Amino acid sequence: MTSTAPASGTAAAADPDADTASDTVADRSAAAPGSSPWQLARRELRRRPAVRVSLCIVLLFVLMAVGAPWLGALGGWSPHEFDKSAVDPYLGGQPLGALGGISPEHWLGVEPVTGRDLYARVVHGAQVSLLIAFAATAIVVLAGTAAGIAAGYFGGRTDTVLSRLMDLTMSFPSLIFMIALLSVAKDVNRIVLMTAVIGIFGWPGIARVVRGQTLSLKHREYVDAARVGGAGPWRILTREILPGVAGPVIAYTTLLIPGMISTEAALSYLGVGVRPPTPSWGQMIAESVAYYETDPMYFVIPSVFLFLAVLAFTLLGDALRDILDPRGGRT
Repeated sequence: MTSTAPASGTAAAADPDADTASDTVADRSAAAPGSSPWQLARRELRRRPAVRVSLCIVLLFVLMAVGAPWLGALGGWSPHEFDKSAVDPYLGGQPLGALGGISPEHWLGVEPVTGRDLYARVVHGAQVSLLIAFAATAIVVLAGTAAGIAAGYFGGRTDTVLSRLMDLTMSFPSLIFMIALLSVAKDVNRIVLMTAVIGIFGWPGIARVVRGQTLSLKHREYVDAARVGGAGPWRILTREILPGVAGPVIAYTTLLIPGMISTEAALSYLGVGVRPPTPSWGQMIAESVAYYETDPMYFVIPSVFLFLAVLAFTLLGDALRDILDPRGGRT
């Protein structure tokens, strides 16, 4: 008995990471027996203050995007309405007053030269940016999940064709092709076009993740039992395989959104995205470059909103990945 205690203590000291990982898994299993992924996610998110703050910021941006017409009307100005009285025509159209013209009439100031209200344009810009990001993410997730499950479950020629299509799509320099496609198209809805183009080049990443998960699930006992019981491929895919890959898909989805927001902003910044007068954060940042010395607030305000949106979605996505897909997060 006396020789056993030092040996166990030495083993514990030699591998503290293993003890910590096993304790974490044991705590989660003991704290939430039979919990669904969403219940586990809610329980873990409550324990992380930084993630709670990020979740609040995300909800604020979503509410801002949904309620943009009403929130913009609170300031009393349309995003396309000029206010020549808020700029000085003798100083090149610089905003009157301190901090870019911030005043009770214009809560975040005005644009130089035009005098358009920055608060209204930022709020409506959130609607455009998040609409494109969410719609493109939905296309990527649906197409990638369907392709990944089909490739992993059916295998053979189906897997070969879909895998080569993934490789082909990922081999393209996506940003260059996005710029080329958006530059060629003229008289089309820019929001719909950007959503489709971003979605076309984004699906292979999640398809690879889902394919790998499906390969590990299709030979599990409950899948074999369903197959022996006479269940068809569609029932097995929707009832057995899809719930098993839901956790990684949810985690990957939340990490896709900030990338989509940044992509939309980058394309608008380069002049091939959303066209004026439709407001967009990337477009506003691009226009503010010419005034960053004389009116820095014009550059700071849309940049801060873009930074907070990307940061909040990224932190929330990292947390959900650690909770719902811990094995993928470690790799």
